Amino acid sequence: MVRHAAASADWLRARGIRAVLAAALVTCLLLGGAVLLVANRDRASSANSLEHPVRPLDDAATEAQVVDKAKQIVEIAGLRTTTAGYLLMSCKNRDDPPYQGTVYLTFALPAETPADRYFRDVMAALVSHGWTEGLPPNDQVFGRTLSHDDVTVIIYRHRDEVGAGVLRLYGQCRNINDHRRDGTAWVDITSQFGAGR
Repeated sequence: MVRHAAASADWLRARGIRAVLAAALVTCLLLGGAVLLVANRDRASSANSLEHPVRPLDDAATEAQVVDKAKQIVEIAGLRTTTAGYLLMSCKNRDDPPYQGTVYLTFALPAETPADRYFRDVMAALVSHGWTEGLPPNDQVFGRTLSHDDVTVIIYRHRDEVGAGVLRLYGQCRNINDHRRDGTAWVDITSQFGAGR
């Protein structure tokens, strides 16, 4: 038995075997290093895409991106707008660029239609016009999340007003202008939606 163990260890001392084992070890180390480099590059490029969007938007285009989509939704779904506001919101933290346009719009729910059916009908109307349904928001009864052209909308029943609904719309994070010193109040854009019709 001892002789057999000694004989099996002799093959490891052979000159050719050592070279093959060394080459296999070096290959494994090089491949592992390459995987780490590629993984870090991918992680860095995704963070970089937030910091430096490929096609940045100016302030007017950022606002138009979300306000125009909100108008389309109001028209498609037949929402009766009561108030609407616009705000540039940081995608990174509270203050720093890049920013995205945001619309917060409230609308009256029809008294003659149950809320669950009304929100299903609104969603169906939007889906028939190319919007894609996403996961429902966790904290909103009858809430729906949809997206179209890289814009996301969340529609739900107002928590405090039984006869009202809320539409929150978020644009892309492509505005890299410095808005750190801007006010944080919503800009009233209700008049753009023909409120009170």
